[in-house]
Amino acid sequence: MLLALEALHQRDIIFRDLKPANVLLDEDVHVLLSDFELSKEGVRDKVSSTSFCGLIAYLAPEILKKTGHNKSIGWYLLGVLIYEMLTGMTPYYATNRR
Repeated sequence: MLLALEALHQRDIIFRDLKPANVLLDEDVHVLLSDFELSKEGVRDKVSSTSFCGLIAYLAPEILKKTGHNKSIGWYLLGVLIYEMLTGMTPYYATNRR
């Protein structure tokens, strides 16, 4: 997953929908990313996107605050995904959406 995100970032693409459902394994157990609908191309500067998109459980603070985000969103989502893989829940899970 790290190499996939790095490859996308080198091409100025952010992948804003990193979650277990979008991580696949091929027959050689290589990680593949799927569902690029929320991805954005041309992300070069500090704040390149202000779109509010993604599942609430995976939204980064920058997206929730609507302050804009950049490639760092991928690293945040990787951390959320690793946390979920270890614990079985997203870091900020709550029954109340607020």
